Amino acid sequence: MQSARYSVFAITLLASASFAGCSGSPDVNQAASAGALNLAGAPASSAGALGEPSSAGSGAQGGSGVILDVSDDMAGASNIGVGGSASEPYPDKLPDGFTAANMFGGYRVGDAITAATESPADMDDKLDGCGTTILAVIRDFKRDGQNFEAPDIGDDRGVVAPTLGPDRKPVLASSKPTPTVKDPSQFSNWYRTVDGLNKAYKLELWFAPNNGVSSFQSTAFFPLDGKGWEEGEKGHNYHFTTEIHTRFKYQGGESFKFTGDDDVWVFINDKLAIDLGGVHGAENASIDIDARAAELGLEKGKVYSFDMFQNERHTAESNFRADTNLNFVDCGTIVPEVIPK
Repeated sequence: MQSARYSVFAITLLASASFAGCSGSPDVNQAASAGALNLAGAPASSAGALGEPSSAGSGAQGGSGVILDVSDDMAGASNIGVGGSASEPYPDKLPDGFTAANMFGGYRVGDAITAATESPADMDDKLDGCGTTILAVIRDFKRDGQNFEAPDIGDDRGVVAPTLGPDRKPVLASSKPTPTVKDPSQFSNWYRTVDGLNKAYKLELWFAPNNGVSSFQSTAFFPLDGKGWEEGEKGHNYHFTTEIHTRFKYQGGESFKFTGDDDVWVFINDKLAIDLGGVHGAENASIDIDARAAELGLEKGKVYSFDMFQNERHTAESNFRADTNLNFVDCGTIVPEVIPK
């Protein structure tokens, strides 16, 4: 297995070939002629065993993922995804201040988040008028030779428990080391801001409209270049985690497709729906929401949580791709920090 890696967070049904090293263009059709990429879905077994919904917690911090019924006016038309609506259509240009992804969409790194300066109340944050922009948190880590830039690479499924934690963070399935998580005690802070261990920033991801779906794709996803610890691995700042919390209204006919590395865990309605754990080359998985609605506890017309966690833990390349027609009804939330006991 090659050590070169690909880190992709994707949302679109149409894929494109990689343009490594290309700076990209704000044009939303920038990759339309690049050719089709096979996004064959991973078998259901790759998602890991799905447990029952957690009974711990409620509301913004966990528990049942169903939030409330949302009107079509609030949720947007059924063919609009990522926060769009019939009255507020997709922007067709890269938003001001954003860096263009070299395939689809763009991103902007925002203010730093520190454990000392931002309380949980301050961090329960949303964007206003986001359109097709989703709020996330990205945290930079140092090379430690154990969890980040460790010598062992490969698939590492079953690292996280099948149910999201009550604080909306993934839970380590075992306290024992795994093939790619050599220091399990650090795992709980991959998605928590800890001074001295990581440096956290707000991150906005803009998804470009693409033939009726929404797409973000970068074959050179290095948003923390010039920020964070600035270790400068192969000319870029590697070793980071990305955390996304949003909601979607299930209306029927939706899908979510992902291709990339390293670990990717997607939870729908608090249940593990995609498990691409490990330090590995580009791998893909897809979710046919209708086919898995019963398994995930979904009913049409209701709104459910969508939580995604993606890690970049090894050098050589970084691709981030996601493709979907999910109808997201909020712009992403930074959940309150709860330190595990």
